[in-house]
Amino acid sequence: MTPEEFRRLGHAFVDWAADYRAKVGERPVGPLTEPGAIRAQLPATPPEKGEPLDGALADLDRLVLPGLVHWQHPRYFGWFPSNGLEAGVLADFVSTTLGVIGLSWQSAPALTEIEEVVCDWMRQMCGLPGDFEGVIQDTASTATMVALICARERSTAYAAAGAGLQAQDRPLVIYASEQSHSSVDKAAAMAGFGREHLRRVPHGPDHAMLPDALDRMIREDLERGLRPCAVVASSGTTSVTAFDPLDAIAEVCERHGLWLHVDGAMAGSALILPEMRHWFAGVERADSLVINAHKWLGAPFDCTLYYVRDPEHLQRVMSTNPSYLRSTHDDEVKNYRDWGIPLGRRFRALKLWFVIREQGVEGLQARLRRDLDNARWLAEQVEVAPDWKVVTPVRLQTVCIRHEPEGLDGEALDRHTRSWADRVNASGAAWVTPAIVDGRWLVRVSIGAVATEREDVAAGWAAMRRAAEEEIA
Repeated sequence: MTPEEFRRLGHAFVDWAADYRAKVGERPVGPLTEPGAIRAQLPATPPEKGEPLDGALADLDRLVLPGLVHWQHPRYFGWFPSNGLEAGVLADFVSTTLGVIGLSWQSAPALTEIEEVVCDWMRQMCGLPGDFEGVIQDTASTATMVALICARERSTAYAAAGAGLQAQDRPLVIYASEQSHSSVDKAAAMAGFGREHLRRVPHGPDHAMLPDALDRMIREDLERGLRPCAVVASSGTTSVTAFDPLDAIAEVCERHGLWLHVDGAMAGSALILPEMRHWFAGVERADSLVINAHKWLGAPFDCTLYYVRDPEHLQRVMSTNPSYLRSTHDDEVKNYRDWGIPLGRRFRALKLWFVIREQGVEGLQARLRRDLDNARWLAEQVEVAPDWKVVTPVRLQTVCIRHEPEGLDGEALDRHTRSWADRVNASGAAWVTPAIVDGRWLVRVSIGAVATEREDVAAGWAAMRRAAEEEIA
C-alpha cells in the first residue's frame, strides 16, 4: 500500500467511523443474526491474491455491524459500560501507526514516561496516596492474577526463584467474597493456588463481605495447618455494585499478615468523584488496586490501571533482565516489563492521555454524575410502577430490577424474568443483562454509555415495561 493509498483509505475509514458513531442510535442495539450466519457468508479459504480494502470497508456494513451488540449505543444497558471516547479511538490509531513496543525504557522512552505521568494523574484524580504507583495492564483479570502471584511470593519468601510451590509444606489460601468476579477464580487457578484453596467469604444483606466471617475462616485455616495468603475485596461487585468494607477487611489482613487486593474494576472510576469516595474508605491500606479505565471512565478497551503500594514486590516477582534488553539508563528509569507478565507492551497510555486531556477532570466527572443521576431517576420510576421492584440498593449507575406480577414466584418468576429480558434484547430497542442474585434471577440495567441521556433511559424503561407486559399477555 502506497502512502497515497493509505491516505485515501484512512480518510474513508475515519469518515465511516464518524458516521457510525453519529448514527449508532438509529440501529438495533443487539445483533439480528443467528449462530453461524456470519461465518456462512465468509469464504472458506483465504484469498490467493490481495484485493483493495474498499471491499473490506463495504463488508463492515454488510457483515460486521449486523452481527454486533453495539456497546456505544445510547440504549446499551448491558454488562458494564465499555466506553470508547473518540479521543481514545484516535490515540489507538496513533499507537498502532507508530507500532512501537515497550520492551524497556530504551525501546520507547515516550511510551514509558507518558505511562508514568498518566498513572500518576489518575492517582491524583482518584485521591489515592502518594505511595501508590501504577502501571497499565490489559484487563482486570490479568491484574488480579499479578496481585495473587505477588501475594504468593511474599508469603513464600519468593519461592518461585527456587523450588516454587512444590516445595511448600503448607497449602496457601485465598479469600474472596461470594459476590466476587469470576476472574478471581481463574487467577487463583492460574497462579497455582488451586480453586480448592479459594475460600468464599459469606456476605451480609447488603451483599458485602462480612469481616468477622473472614477473620473466623482465617483462624480456622490456621488451625488446620494451612497458610492464609491474600484477600480479594470487591469495590462495586459485578452483579449489584456492592462494596466490601475495606477498612474492616484491612484490619483483618494486617492482623494476620495477608495481602489485600481491591477489585474496583468498573466502580473504581467513581473515585474521581469526591462525594463517592466514602464507598472506598480504607482503600489506601490495600496492597494493590485495579481500576478499568476502559469501562466507565471512557478509555477504549483495553486499559486497566493496576496500583501497588510497594512496587518492590511487583518488580522482584516480575523482573527479567536479559543482556539484550540492558541499557546504561536502567538505574535511572522504570522498565515496565518488570511490572507485569508480558515482556512487550503496547502504547496504551496514549489513549488515557488523550482522553484526560480532551475531557479534563471536570468533563469526566460531569459524565459520571450524569449517569448516577439517570440511575437514580430510573430507580424512582421502577419503585412507583405496579408490580415492579428495585431489588438491591442503587449505589452507582447499575439498577437491579424485577417484574413481579401477581401469581408468579419461584422458578416461574425466574422464567418470566429471563424471558422478558430476552424479549427486550431481541427487539433491538435496548440491551440488558439478567443475573442470579440470592438464588433468583433479576435484570441489571447498567447505565453509562457515552451517548446515553435521560431520554434514552426513559426509552429503555418503556421497552422493558412493554416486554414484560407482552410476556404475561
